[in-house]
Amino acid sequence: MSDEKGQILLIEDEPQMRRFLRVILQGHGYKVLEAVTGEKGLQEAALRNPDIILLDLGLPDVDGLIVTQRLREWSETPIIVISAREQETDKVKALDAGADDYLTKPFGAGELLARIRVAMRHTAVKKTGQSVFIVCNLKVDLLKRQVLLDGKEVHLTPIEYKLLAVLIQNAGKVVTHSQLLKEAWGPPYAHQTHYLRVYMTQLRHKLEADPARPKFLINEPGVGYRLKIDSEEESREAWTAKNI
Repeated sequence: MSDEKGQILLIEDEPQMRRFLRVILQGHGYKVLEAVTGEKGLQEAALRNPDIILLDLGLPDVDGLIVTQRLREWSETPIIVISAREQETDKVKALDAGADDYLTKPFGAGELLARIRVAMRHTAVKKTGQSVFIVCNLKVDLLKRQVLLDGKEVHLTPIEYKLLAVLIQNAGKVVTHSQLLKEAWGPPYAHQTHYLRVYMTQLRHKLEADPARPKFLINEPGVGYRLKIDSEEESREAWTAKNI
C-alpha cells in the first residue's frame, strides 16, 4: 500500500475500531502503524516518527491523557484524540494536555480524514515558518501585525490581535478557553471566560461578513475556539510565503 500521504500511528486497543480505521486510512493512501497499549504507542512514536498520532484515551495500561503529556515532553507530532468520552471536561483536559484535536466515537470517515488533512497542513505551516495567513477574504501579516479584510486594513485592539494571532498560529486546531485567556491576558485570567466571549464577539463583528454565522472564527461549545481552514475555499492555500 502506498504511503505517499504520510504515516499514521494508531494507539487503540479495540480490535473493531482498529480494523475500521485501518481500512479507511490505508484506502486513502496512508501507511498505518498500530499499538494496543500506551507504552507500546510511546515506543512506536519514538522509533517510527509518524506524521500523525490517533490516540484513544481508554487504553488498558496508561490513560491517554498521560500518554499525551509524555509525548508532548519531546514530540510536536499532531495528536488527534479518538475517544468515547464525550463530556466537555474530557475534551478540555485532552486539549490542555497537548492534543491537537478531539473526535468523539462514533465518527464518520469523512470527518476523520478532514481532521487529518488539517493537522497535516498545520504541521507544514510550522515547518515552513511562513508569516502571511490568508483564509476567505481575510489576510493577516504576522510580521507587520497587519490585518486586511477585502484588501482594507482593519484596526484591532491589542487583545483582539493577540487572540487572532494565537488562533492563526494554531489554525485548524481547537484552542481551549484557558489557553486563549493565558495567551491574551496572562495565567491569572485563565478562568475568566466572560472576557473571552466579549472579545471574540468583537472580533467576529470586525472580521466576519455575518457575525451570527461565522465562516472561520468557530466556537466549540464549552471547549474553546477554532480558526477554520477546511472550508469550501480549501483549494486556496491558507498560508503563503509572499509578503504583499
